[in-house]
Formats: sequence, structure tokens, C-alpha cells
Amino acid sequence: MRGEIAGRPLRIAIVASSYNFISDGVALTLNRLVDYLEKHGVKVRVFTPVSNTTAFPAPGTIVPVPSIPLPGRSEYRLAFALPHTEIKAFSPDLIHIALAPDPLGFTTLRTARKLGIPLVASYHTRYETYLKHYWYVAAFETVLKRYLSAYYAKCREVYVPSQSMIDILQAEGQKGKLLLWQRGVDPDQFSPGHRSMQWRSDHDIGPEETVILLVSRLVREKQLGIFSETFHRLTATGVPCRAVIVGDGPERATLERALPQAIFTGFLRGQELSVAYASSDIFVFPSETETFGNVTLEAMASGLACVCADASGSRSLVLDGITGFLARPGDVADFASCVRQLIRDPALRARMAAAARARALMFSWDQTMSSLLDHYKALVRDPA
Repeated sequence: MRGEIAGRPLRIAIVASSYNFISDGVALTLNRLVDYLEKHGVKVRVFTPVSNTTAFPAPGTIVPVPSIPLPGRSEYRLAFALPHTEIKAFSPDLIHIALAPDPLGFTTLRTARKLGIPLVASYHTRYETYLKHYWYVAAFETVLKRYLSAYYAKCREVYVPSQSMIDILQAEGQKGKLLLWQRGVDPDQFSPGHRSMQWRSDHDIGPEETVILLVSRLVREKQLGIFSETFHRLTATGVPCRAVIVGDGPERATLERALPQAIFTGFLRGQELSVAYASSDIFVFPSETETFGNVTLEAMASGLACVCADASGSRSLVLDGITGFLARPGDVADFASCVRQLIRDPALRARMAAAARARALMFSWDQTMSSLLDHYKALVRDPA
């Protein structure tokens, strides 16, 4: 069996500050990982904070970690100590932490060392780049960056989702073994075949309107202002387009005031999300903080040309001038110019959409999860 080591099931502890109480890229990726491992015979325990409400049904056995709502961002939780008794009783062969700058990360490192268990980490979030969007913590950017860098250097392996992010970390002097662990996409769930003229009609989208789509958590660090300003610049010059925003978050009210004519769907899942992607025309994502960009890959698989910030994550997905455009980060004029070109040239848009779909099909969930399982087994066989 794939998940066996020395004739017995491999035992993996997943430690995460977010797993099932909010729908974001980190949680969804970890859910898919746990599901894959269990289907291949691996014994898994997920050590994570829990909430009174859950965003979706989650696989695996969850061991609650003490936590409180994060001050200023109550949709997240601040996690504390890893339950030492429970992790010792489970006796994992390896601990995999999706690192966040909280006490849970520190105690996980300490526990792994004390018990002699190999510790690996997956790099999901550029936390240090978030701080500049929140004035009350902006001064801690350098301190946080140094802490995270030192932590990753102490891990046996660090799994990074894009080559562009590996390049940035190495240029910044990150120590340790950085390995590529890409994300995948379900080509059936996200497909141009889900396009629905009825969906467009139900949302009063005219046949001549080009739908500009944003799928994101509605938070400051996603550069939502660039999206709204880009849309205003287009409409001010008479370009016929309609904005559709899929997602929710603390900045939704601000974005609704900035784009009163836009369609806000809230969070979507399953078939509703598939239809929203495929029934749009251009995907615009101005975030500079992505380590990969799951939503960009989903848009590409859905047959959308993409206009994204020329930054980490997006740079490894969007081939500039082939599957879409990479715009200068924070440059509204450049974003508007790229989108305008796609609106005014339907043939170019169609070519890029087809190329985006073809590129997305190169990203397989099964392949990326299988590769990670192989890394686990190699470390367990050679714990030195």
C-alpha cells in the first residue's frame, strides 16, 4: 500500500492554524492532502483550532488546539500550545506544520525536537507582506520575517507552492531545503463546459457586456482597491464591462460602496462556483501576496484569460502574452490597459483562454500529493 512504511501504516500529524472554520486556500489544500493520505492508508491526526461554525465538511480526525478569535480579524483564530499528551499518544512518524506566526508554531517545533520526530513545513502565506496593509502592526514586518526565516531553517524540508516563491526566498537568503510542492486543479469541476447563458441572464448581464471576475477573500491584503479603480478607469472610457465579485470578508462593505453596480455573490462552492468562473470572461487578480494562487489556476482551467499582478505565485502560472497578462503590481493604468486590450480583441481573448485551459491541465492534484507522500516516506526511512 502507498501509505505504508516497514509493513505498517505511516502516521502523520498535520498541524495548522486553520483547517475547517474558514474557506481559504490553505485550509482547502490541507483538506485535500488529508483526504489523499487517508485514501492511501496513512494514519492522520489534524491538530488545529476549532470554531462553533465550520465552512465545509472536513476529512480526518481533528484534535482541537486551544485558541481565541484573532484580535482585529475574528474570522481567524490565534492558536496556542500543541497538546503534548495527544501528540505523544498518537506517536507520529512525522509532523507537517502549515506554519503561522502564532504560539502553536513555536510549541510544535519544541515538541518535535523533544520527541525526536522529523518536522517539515509547507509555505502557504507571505505573512510579512500582509502587515503593511495594517498600520497597527506594520512596524513588526522585519521581526516577523526574521522569525519565519529562522523557523523554516530548522525544518527538515520546506514545501513551497511555486518556483517564483522559491526564487524569492532563496534571494532573501532563506536557509534549509526548499522543495516545490505545487497545487493542482480539478479539470472537470473547473471547465469552460460550465458556461451558462442562463446564469448571465439571471444576473442581468447584457450580451454585449464583458464580465470581469474577481474570486477572493475580501481583505485588504488582496489589493481590492486596485480592482475597483481598474474597473472605474475602464467604464470611464466607455468600455462595456461588468464586475462580478465572488467571496466575502471584512472589506466587503468597502468594496460594495466602491462598486455599487457590481454583482456580489458571497462565497460559492461546488457547481455554483464552477458556473460563476466559466460564465465570466476575464479574471483579474491584483494581489501581490500570493505564494501560488489557487483561484488563478481555477480561472485558467475554466477557460478565462487572466490579468494578474506580476508577483510571486501568479508569475509561475500566467504566461505573459500567452495565457493572459502580468501587470505591474499596484499600477491601475497597466491593469486597465491589459483588460481593455482583452475586451476590445475577442479573438485574442479566445486564444488566451484556450492556452490558459491547456496550461491548467498540466497541474495535477494526484501527482502533487503523490510526490509529497514520497517525501514523507523518504524522511521517515532516513530520520538522521
